[in-house]
Amino acid sequence: EVQLVESGGGLVQAGGSLRLSCAASGFMFGSYAVGWFRQAPGKEREGVSCISSSTDSTYSTDSVKGRFTISKDKNMVYLQMNSLKPEDTAVYYCAGFEVLDSDVNCAPMSLWKYDYWGRGTQVTVSS
Repeated sequence: EVQLVESGGGLVQAGGSLRLSCAASGFMFGSYAVGWFRQAPGKEREGVSCISSSTDSTYSTDSVKGRFTISKDKNMVYLQMNSLKPEDTAVYYCAGFEVLDSDVNCAPMSLWKYDYWGRGTQVTVSS
């Protein structure tokens, strides 16, 4: 059974930094993709950044490029968030899927591609 557990959310002032962590376990195959999504109140869930385990290729949505960095280390996936803005306030979810075809990338970050989801962690950025 695949499990994804997020940690690291919290309250931070604008311009500050946070690092989110996702502990991934249970993937049966060697290749998988993990992404970070977020959902603000009243808004749709959106893909923020993702990484493919086999190629280490990454993707980040335009609004976070240059500020957020995704990385992985063994079974951990991290989202380093710098220069945070109030509009980054949301519940952040770690999600993943197993990659059975090497041509499949973690992006585009369509919700339907991601089979496994964590419970989310709140990030609040005050102005």
